[in-house]
This record gives sequence, C-alpha cells and structure tokens, in this order.
Amino acid sequence: MTNPTPTPRWQHVLHRWPSALGLAAAVGQLATGGDRDSVAIVVCVAALCYLGAAALGRRWIAWAGVAGGSLVVAASELAGLAWWAGIGGTALALIVAGLLGRAHRPALTAQTAALLGYGGLAVAALFFAPRAGLVLAGVVLASHAVWDLIHYRRDQVVPRSLAEFCMLLDLPLGAGAIIIAIID
Repeated sequence: MTNPTPTPRWQHVLHRWPSALGLAAAVGQLATGGDRDSVAIVVCVAALCYLGAAALGRRWIAWAGVAGGSLVVAASELAGLAWWAGIGGTALALIVAGLLGRAHRPALTAQTAALLGYGGLAVAALFFAPRAGLVLAGVVLASHAVWDLIHYRRDQVVPRSLAEFCMLLDLPLGAGAIIIAIID
C-alpha cells in the first residue's frame, strides 16, 4: 500500500478563503479609519445578512446580503435617508416576506431579535460622543463574532463560509475600533 501524496500547503490556505477574505476586509476598514459610522454599518449589514437568509429560507442569500446590504446603505444615503432607516425598512420587508412565505419561525425570530439587539446598539452608538460611540460599536461588532461562531458550529441559517468570514471580520474590526477609540 502506498502513502497518499501530502496536500500542498497552498491548498490548505485556499480552503480557508473565508477567513482570509474577512481578515482582509477588517484590515481594509481599519486602514481607512475604522470610524463609528462604518463599524456600525458593518454590524447592521451583518445582522441583515442573517435575517435575509432566515426570512427567505435560503442560506446562500446571506452572501448576496453582503452586497445587498451595502447597496441599501448607499441607496439610502443617496435618497437623503439615514442609512440605518434603509436597513430598518429592508429588515421589515424581509420579516414580512418571511412570515408570508412561512419561514422557519424559530430561525426568523432569532434573527429578528439579533438584528434588533446588535443593530439597535450599533445605531445607538451613533448618538454617543465619537470616541464612546466607536467603543460601543466596536464592542457590539466584536460580540457579533460569538453569533457567527454559534452559526458556524451549528451549520444553520447561513453557510459556514459566511459565518467564518464574519468571525474574521467582526472580531478584528471590533477590537481594532476599540483600540483606535482608546489611543486616538
């Protein structure tokens, strides 16, 4: 019997592409300032991605939600609305769609509660003094990594790749935001 050929290291790295992408996104955000608004937006878009997947009963929707949530933020601001109002309106539409489409109720309820909790705290951070708000937004984002870990381990609601991506975005960006607020 022959020994199998060992897997090249680069294939292991490719297997962890969600981690690399999440970390790159976190570093990119921090390199461009990591301000209170951008961190709060990341929190809300992340929660919206999870809600969309639960409401529509399609795990892959969470990945589409990354771009979709970003478009909602941009469109809201172009329309003269606060970005969080656009996120809130989209969330409401997703909840209604989930209820009408007979989404899995426990998942829809959990994701709605998560959006209200994480998103509500992220939006509240906008009304604090800039440094205190950045700390709050950073803590909320870093704590969202626990939500990501739960979904990664259970392999439910969203694809594991998205949960992995989010963990490696949320924790470093959240921690970095806290550090920036403290040393700034």
